[in-house]
Amino acid sequence: MASPYRALFAAPGTRAFTAAGFLGRMPLSMLGIGIVTMISQLTGRYGLAGALTATLALSAAVLGPQVSRLVDQHGQRRVLRPAVLISVAAISGLLLAARLDAPDWTLFVCCAVAGCTPSIGAMLRARWNALYHESPRELHTAYSFESVMDEVCFIIGPIASIGLSTVWFPEAGPLISAVLLLVGGWWLTAQRATEPAPHPRTPGADRSSALRSPGLQVLVATFTATGAIFGSIDVVTVAFAEEEGHKAAASLVLAVWALGSCLAGLGFGLLHLKGRKERTWVLGIAAMAVSMIPLLLAGNLPFLAVALFVAGLAIAPTMVTTMALIEAHVPRAKLTEGMTWTGTGLAVGVALGSSVAGWVIDAAGAQSGYVVSISAGAAAAAVAFAGYRRLTKPAQGEEPDGYDEHDGKADRSSEHVA
Repeated sequence: MASPYRALFAAPGTRAFTAAGFLGRMPLSMLGIGIVTMISQLTGRYGLAGALTATLALSAAVLGPQVSRLVDQHGQRRVLRPAVLISVAAISGLLLAARLDAPDWTLFVCCAVAGCTPSIGAMLRARWNALYHESPRELHTAYSFESVMDEVCFIIGPIASIGLSTVWFPEAGPLISAVLLLVGGWWLTAQRATEPAPHPRTPGADRSSALRSPGLQVLVATFTATGAIFGSIDVVTVAFAEEEGHKAAASLVLAVWALGSCLAGLGFGLLHLKGRKERTWVLGIAAMAVSMIPLLLAGNLPFLAVALFVAGLAIAPTMVTTMALIEAHVPRAKLTEGMTWTGTGLAVGVALGSSVAGWVIDAAGAQSGYVVSISAGAAAAAVAFAGYRRLTKPAQGEEPDGYDEHDGKADRSSEHVA
């Protein structure tokens, strides 16, 4: 491991909460595809499977920020443990209802309740922030590492979930997801030494949502369009591989996409670029948008894999810069909530992108579905450029991390992270 990453884990407790967080975040990549695999095997109804995963995504988009808001107020242990138990119970109910061929509405209720799954990634980033708040270079490396871990989960998770459900029994993928969430969540919250201090709401304190920040609004809107990129590529790539006669290869092609992001994130963590992080972020969004164009030209799976690998190179660095921007636009007392809101935008975008891509595929074929990805990339770039001026200054009346109220510019984080 390169020296900046080795130094990162010199702080006591970092290895333990990273390991716990890795287990706890795996359901993010395993649960949705596991539900699709389970339902399709048990019932053969792909429409029902898609509707259930969309319900799960939209429920997480609504409930996730509220759970994180409570975490900011009361601490990770007090909030995560009940949330994990509720989510695991809902997933268990879903598996039982599917096995017993219960009415469809019971499946939807279980998916809606399971959406309270905590954003483990946001919890981990909050712990890194608590450790290295005064050391922006280390914090930048930590955020890069977390983006890499996200990509590793998306390389391993879908393949593991599909494999478990097809080789073992249909419910195996979602079942293991629930077990990992329970074990990882419980292990993480047992580590009190690295838990960020809560910020209880005092009488007269600002009780508004972090989303009132104009800068955060730009980030969330852009990430909604970015989520549509991710959702559409997942669906279209599976359909494209099926048309090519190698449907099973879709998971490998998507893993190559995540691998590109993973490698870029590792490299980005070694850099300490100077300049405005807002500019770096906008350029990253633009690079993602441009990288969608070659997908429409892919004539076979090897070419598609190469194109997706290149497209993945812009993902992790942009995610890392996003975390730094959230610090500059969200008060420290609302940091976990702010990080979760970007995940909410992604979840909504994924649901929209996958749905629209499915319609386009049915109407015009798999490769035409990449038009949705290109359109989503263009929308993300348009929102990012339009909101650039909002990103250059935090919301009025707030005291976000890394913001110097005297000169109106982000302080040391801006100088080192962007």
